[in-house]
Amino acid sequence: MSDTPPSPADAPIPAEYREVLALIPLVAAYFQRARGDMSGEILEAFRTHGLTARHGAVLPHLLGAHAMSVTELSRRLGISLSTASELVGDLSRAGWVERREDPDNRRRTLVSIADRHRPMIEAFIARRSAPLVRVLRDLSPQDREGFVTGLTAWAHEVRDWQPATP
Repeated sequence: MSDTPPSPADAPIPAEYREVLALIPLVAAYFQRARGDMSGEILEAFRTHGLTARHGAVLPHLLGAHAMSVTELSRRLGISLSTASELVGDLSRAGWVERREDPDNRRRTLVSIADRHRPMIEAFIARRSAPLVRVLRDLSPQDREGFVTGLTAWAHEVRDWQPATP
C-alpha cells in the first residue's frame, strides 16, 4: 500500500460534476453535426490545406470591420505569437485571410478575412453559433460571466492536452 495520495485524475468525480460531464457528449455531437453544415468550399479548403479546428478558431476574431494584428490575435486566442503567426500563415496560404503591413507601424502585420470569403465565413459562423448566442442572450449578466469564465478556463486546460501513454 502506498502512502502517496491519489492524483486528481484518480479521485472520484463529485456528483455535482457528473451532470456537467454528461452534457459534454451532447455538445460534441452538435459540433460533429455542425461540421456537415460547412459549405463544400470551406470543407474542401480545410481538407486540402490541412486546416483544423485551431485554424477555425481564428476566424471569428477576424469578423470585425477592421484588420487585427497577429499580436492581438495571439492575445485573444491565448496562444503564443509564433503559434498565431503559424495559424495565420496557413490560413493565408489557403486564401482565407489576407496579411498586410500596418501602415502606421511597418513591423506589425495586420490580418483580415479575405473579402471573397467573408460572406461565406460570416454565414457559417452565424449558423454554427446561433444556439450558443441564444443561450447567452437569455442568461443573466452574472450567469453569462460565470459561463464564459468557466468555459474559458476549461478551454485553456484542455488546449494542449494529450492522452496519457500507457
